[in-house]
Amino acid sequence: MADTTAKRVFSGIQPSGTFTLGNYVGAVRHWAPLQQQYDCLYSVVDLHAITVRQEPALLRRATYEAAALLLATGINPDKSIIFIQSHVPQHAELAWVLACNTMFGELSRMTQFKDKSKKHVENINGGLFTYPVLMAADILLYNADYVPVGADQKQHVELSRDVAQRFNNAYSDTFVVPAPLISEQGAKVLSLQDPTAKMSKSDSNENAYVSMTDAPEVIMRKFKRAVTDSEGTVRRAEDKPGVSNLMTIYGIMTGKDDAAIEKEFAGLGYGAFKEAVGQSVVDVFSPINAEYTRILNDKPALERILKQGAERAQAMAGRTLGKVYKKVGFVQIK
Repeated sequence: MADTTAKRVFSGIQPSGTFTLGNYVGAVRHWAPLQQQYDCLYSVVDLHAITVRQEPALLRRATYEAAALLLATGINPDKSIIFIQSHVPQHAELAWVLACNTMFGELSRMTQFKDKSKKHVENINGGLFTYPVLMAADILLYNADYVPVGADQKQHVELSRDVAQRFNNAYSDTFVVPAPLISEQGAKVLSLQDPTAKMSKSDSNENAYVSMTDAPEVIMRKFKRAVTDSEGTVRRAEDKPGVSNLMTIYGIMTGKDDAAIEKEFAGLGYGAFKEAVGQSVVDVFSPINAEYTRILNDKPALERILKQGAERAQAMAGRTLGKVYKKVGFVQIK
């Protein structure tokens, strides 16, 4: 069971297709180790996913797959709480109260809203605008001390802090004010085809990203096609974004620093380097994929884990929401 005296961590990930190498490096790989130090809650945030139009059957499948993949990476349901966001209705309920304590200007400044609005011009809906409030509810509902996020998500944690402080000032101390937990190394993996852009599974070029569930031969092919430069020397430099990106990936997968990587591939050229980077990713992902397949093939067991996680999360969320409802003046009938 989780250590209730430990600091608490909450993190969520959308079931919007399989996780990429970027998701793994920037977020998912950190989650299992956090269990040794913190009281952790991990959620597949399907409510967030519908800000973009989803095919219902595909969303259901992707939700199961996301939960299975988290478990396969080492999330232990005996140590942590793992659940599906929509199974805990208090997320949506608290989001409304928090929306009434969030300023329009704060939401209009959120960079992800601006970015997604450009990508989905045909569906700029209210949920897309207010989803940072739901994200704040996700975090504050469990009084999380820390939120492990990439550098591009820090703005959302800052909004959560502002909303928590505003509510606390108005209604007395209610929420823990959360802090971002940002990994120093590898918070951002870049596209293999355009190393000036973030790796994304929505990229139209399938060679630009590596999925955690890609077959070994697919992973190797993508790395062999990765963009580098004409110099032929493995070294990190601002004018060598492709090589630098590959060095970041290889360093994370092997634990080697830049000096060791440069020494290892001195005089060997990019062919040997790309192959080694690809193999390092295969070596990490292959055992995860084997466990992922095993978990996904036993859906009753997976559903039992998710049901138990939802029940534990609901118990915590219900206590928080009850306090909030009482403080804002809602009538409580027992």
